[in-house]
Amino acid sequence: MKKKITFLFVALAAITLTASAQSRKSLRINEVMVENATSVVDDYGYRNGWVELFNSNFAPLEISSIYITDDPSNPTKYPVPLGDVNTRIPKRQHILFWADGEPERGTFHMNFRLKPGQDNYIAIYDADGKTLIDEVTIPAALLADQTYARRVDGEGEGADAWHVRTGEGNLYITPSSNNIIKDGNVKVAMFSREDRNGFAMTIMAMGIVFSALLLLSICFYIISKIGERVSKVNKVKSQGQTMREVPRDEHPDNDSGEVIAAIVMALHEHLDTHDRENTVLTINKVKRAYSPWSSKIYSMRELPHR
Repeated sequence: MKKKITFLFVALAAITLTASAQSRKSLRINEVMVENATSVVDDYGYRNGWVELFNSNFAPLEISSIYITDDPSNPTKYPVPLGDVNTRIPKRQHILFWADGEPERGTFHMNFRLKPGQDNYIAIYDADGKTLIDEVTIPAALLADQTYARRVDGEGEGADAWHVRTGEGNLYITPSSNNIIKDGNVKVAMFSREDRNGFAMTIMAMGIVFSALLLLSICFYIISKIGERVSKVNKVKSQGQTMREVPRDEHPDNDSGEVIAAIVMALHEHLDTHDRENTVLTINKVKRAYSPWSSKIYSMRELPHR
């Protein structure tokens, strides 16, 4: 029995590690700034180079215990610490690590600096320190406040998937954000171009509103009919009677309209009076002659005078 439990535990651990390794393979180096002169500041108010990682999974990704390095010969140079809740990256989101050489400042401050004017190698390794997840070499020609970024977040391999961002035109610097910033919605732009006066939008809005009102009125009508039917059934049950329509050929020959009307009125008056009297309590005052012989005040003893 113990052997089976041990085997199951080992199998579960192996499956968990495999799933974790497979999900971490979707972690990508997304954008890098080597020399930060006027760009974003860290949580201490300092400007330093930074490395942006991107979770290309469509599920959250825990990255604690991975390694980030700038030295191919030392893949375990900076281990991302365990126990920080912020190391869990939501799906399709970014996280920023500062290359300031001061890891004592927190989880996201690495123990190395990037070097301006020369090639900078950046790589991320899995928790075993051997499995390479992603790597990139930043060209030495990168100037201050420029970044080396993927053209599309987390996609592509090799130099063709990267380009230099200068912060001008459409080449935005985007720390902790999408590398492609959409200036507008294509469908909205097309609609505004085709319907400049807004007539189609007005008709569409009014159609939606009136359709909703029509649907509500139909629902209320159906509910009211159901309520009426239930009320009739309950009334019949409370009277202990069943409603049955008598066929015409079963009517007695002497049942004229006047007779039927009189019977209906009599039943109505009877039932209506009965219903009203059901809830009436009548109290009649009884008048009796007063007799001093039956009064208790004469049986009381008078207090002595002092």
